Amino acid sequence: MPKEVKELSYESAFAELRDIASAIENETVTVDVLADKVKRASELISYCQAKLRNTETEINAIIKKLE
Repeated sequence: MPKEVKELSYESAFAELRDIASAIENETVTVDVLADKVKRASELISYCQAKLRNTETEINAIIKKLE
């Protein structure tokens, strides 16, 4: 069973997303699990995007303090 997305690091989430994409591209995902894989990929994408936005906000705040 996959970990909850919140429990993953960005790198782990991105690696899992890359694995899902590769499996879909190589047609190694059966039709029976395709919807589950796409749903998981969607969750991972949302998590990674949020993590990147939060990191950007934190970095901008740090830079602003240095100015």
